[in-house]
Amino acid sequence: MDEGVSRAMRPVVDASWRRAEQARLDPEHVSAPLVLDGPALDDARRAHPISAALPVIRQLLVRDADPDSRVVVAIGDERGRLLWVEGDPVLRRRAEAMLFVPGAAWAEGDVGTSAPGTALAIGGGVQIRGAEHFSYEVKPWSCTAVPVRDPESGDIIGVVDVTGEDQVAAPHVLPLVEATVAAVERELLIARLRDHGSGPRAASRGAASRSHRSPAQAAQLRILGRDTGELTGQSGRTGTLSTRHSELLALLAWHGEGLSAERLAELVYGDARRAVTLRAEMVRLRRALGSVAPELGPLTRPYRLAAPLETDLGAVVDLQRRGAHRAAVAAYGGGPLPGSVAPGLDELREDVVGRLREALMESGSADLLLAWAETDRGADDVEIWRAALHALPPQSPRRALVVAHLLALESAE
Repeated sequence: MDEGVSRAMRPVVDASWRRAEQARLDPEHVSAPLVLDGPALDDARRAHPISAALPVIRQLLVRDADPDSRVVVAIGDERGRLLWVEGDPVLRRRAEAMLFVPGAAWAEGDVGTSAPGTALAIGGGVQIRGAEHFSYEVKPWSCTAVPVRDPESGDIIGVVDVTGEDQVAAPHVLPLVEATVAAVERELLIARLRDHGSGPRAASRGAASRSHRSPAQAAQLRILGRDTGELTGQSGRTGTLSTRHSELLALLAWHGEGLSAERLAELVYGDARRAVTLRAEMVRLRRALGSVAPELGPLTRPYRLAAPLETDLGAVVDLQRRGAHRAAVAAYGGGPLPGSVAPGLDELREDVVGRLREALMESGSADLLLAWAETDRGADDVEIWRAALHALPPQSPRRALVVAHLLALESAE
């Protein structure tokens, strides 16, 4: 490689080219090998965990990659083997000439610098534009890719890539693919908890008394990152609740031992004297539950649920208790009913955030601390940022960014 060209490259591309040269790849002749075909490809697709999240990818990316979009979306495994390639049919046919097809291997060790292979190599999102590709055959193309991680272990399990002309390497594309991958990882987490019968569980002090009930029998309430809850009853029927009814169910699930009318009114309205208003709302809630989850009741004196209700907020607590801190941070997302101003929801948020924060501080993991620091709850937390700086290795390139953020926080105090 010409050193003058190397110095003009972006550092991420320069490092990738050097790895390709160390692997003794020839940019004039290197080509993606076809390593999976027929039954072997079908088996790899069925076995790969990302297959469960394909509808999410198709909704967020492939839906926009229709004919004339000039975009191809590829999903690969942790070894860079493409399992699905979808999108603009004309562009896909063009891409076949460089073996950008299902079953082909696009890791750096196979083709040198490309977005899917380099994203896997560096463990982060990357954009590769035209001439930055190592292989001459790939230089007419541009691409953006982000690795997919196991939501519990943090290990890389695959990669999502968009390939096409110059527009797919525009600055706004990388955040779009990152958001898609975040949605995929969240979907994988929810599916895993459901399949293994470990959540989402209601994190309530009264849950132990109902532990003999099978998780498969329990109704489920999703409130994380949404202003209205989605309730699924034991029958499998699903419905969307009003914000007020979502608040009531979330609080009753959390306080499984039950709440007096006055205490529940205080948690919902901020005023224990509004117990009469609360009783009327509970009547309306019971009617709303009738078509989705009539088994929930609720019962009175004290107010409590008549059957188990599992929540995705409870799943976050379960993950934290099991030591799966990375998955807990990812699952928490925007928190429960972020638009709610009910005092009881504020208490739930502070309780769960406090547990997560304490666990992350005790972990001493720079990756986990920075993952939390980059959320809305951690962005202004000086103690978290200081702990992350202390945990980073002395030569880490991330130290400069952490120091800069800390200085900005401290100057604002």
